[in-house]
Amino acid sequence: MPTTNTEPTTEDQLESIIAAAAAAFDTWARTPYADRGKVLTAVADALDDQADVLLPVAARETNLPDGRLKGELKRTTFQLRLFAEVLGEGSFLDARIDPADAEWPMGAPRPDLRRQLEPMGPVVVFSASNFPFAFSVAGGDTASALAAGCPVILKAHSGHPELSLATGTIVQKALQAAGAPDGLFSVIFGTQAGRNALQDPRVKAGSFTGSIPGGRALFDVANSRPEPIPFYGELGSTNPVFVTRAAAAARADEIAAGFASSFTMGAGQFCTKPGVLFVPEGSSIPDKLPGQVTVQPAALLNSRIQSGYVESLDKLSSSSSVTALIRADNALADPPAPTLLLTTAQEVMEHQDELLAECFGPAALVVTYQSEDQLLTIANDLEGQLTATVQGEDSDDVADLVRVLAKKAGRILWNQWPTGVSVTYAQQHGGPYPATTSAGSTSVGTAAITRFLRPVAYQNFPQHLLPEALQDANPLRVPQRINGSLTTAS
Repeated sequence: MPTTNTEPTTEDQLESIIAAAAAAFDTWARTPYADRGKVLTAVADALDDQADVLLPVAARETNLPDGRLKGELKRTTFQLRLFAEVLGEGSFLDARIDPADAEWPMGAPRPDLRRQLEPMGPVVVFSASNFPFAFSVAGGDTASALAAGCPVILKAHSGHPELSLATGTIVQKALQAAGAPDGLFSVIFGTQAGRNALQDPRVKAGSFTGSIPGGRALFDVANSRPEPIPFYGELGSTNPVFVTRAAAAARADEIAAGFASSFTMGAGQFCTKPGVLFVPEGSSIPDKLPGQVTVQPAALLNSRIQSGYVESLDKLSSSSSVTALIRADNALADPPAPTLLLTTAQEVMEHQDELLAECFGPAALVVTYQSEDQLLTIANDLEGQLTATVQGEDSDDVADLVRVLAKKAGRILWNQWPTGVSVTYAQQHGGPYPATTSAGSTSVGTAAITRFLRPVAYQNFPQHLLPEALQDANPLRVPQRINGSLTTAS
């Protein structure tokens, strides 16, 4: 049942939506992969065709500039098309074939075993506020779930309801025109409707992008069900940057400029914003930063984001451990001017929870350290992060630091900046808690499809009853790992 307004979805409406999604699952899961890809491409084409309709609504509801919104819509349709390519290539199935082997060395004959990844079922996607296209109605979670073969129930974000309705309507019409089953995609509104959908036994997975409190509450709901389900939540991250002494001496101006641009990008409302910069004591970088923060204040997305930013910044700036590098008179106004605070590594080691808390907005903390041993100590005590960055020189002996950061973050950067997450085959956007609730998954890139798939093994089946990807004839021409060796169809 298509949603026609932004009023909270009623219980009766939600029941119809979930029932339709459950009915659509069997059809969509059996839809040939190439046909699924054509449907995703049709959705991308429809969104591109309706850009002139969507962009003004997005600008009105989010305060984001036209250039940012155009780029984000382009990214959204790009990732839909990229998943269509993945469906055509087939390696996402991870098809494995172990033929029967009477001489298997474990001491007993090996039966014929064949394994592939298969779709879980209907998925509830909770859209984000800070990316009204790319992490919203037709964003990465929706694209990867549909590509995996799962119907999507999209819980619209309250920050851009009209855009969610407009985008959802375009997606539904495109799916219908492309011959997709009814109920494959629906948009719901209201906090309670989202919770109720996540608790419904017909729903088999959930995904979320937002705050730590909100994501943790939904994660607990997913895990407290009689049948717990996977919940892929992206929650919070400060994305620390570590500058070595050699780098600070060689590239102070470059590092100051890069950091200033990165932490203020999009008014500091990127989940990958570098919120803390570690520099050696005596470095000129802290002195250079105020001159580099030259961006004009940009509006925050909505009043809810604004109030959260004010609360977080008040807590951080009121600490006796910090002083101000930049604290304009309108730092807490709307729009807020960028804020930079300063403290020491010793203070961070003593008050890490207080000083390294995420501050979602155009604010960051600069930390001076006395020895690089302090960096290792701090890195070892870090919570999970989406990203961690090292600004260093090739001659730096930072292997120990990199190894520690690899345990703490999903993406490690060398001499680049974490804002700007490319949609690629190798991208990893996720990390240990509280960055995400599932460190083994990504919400960006083609590997995201595996979040909504589960492995199924078929033992001793005749060829005609096997999924095509597991048949000896391999009619889909997908990569197969046969008896441990990867083979590709010619």
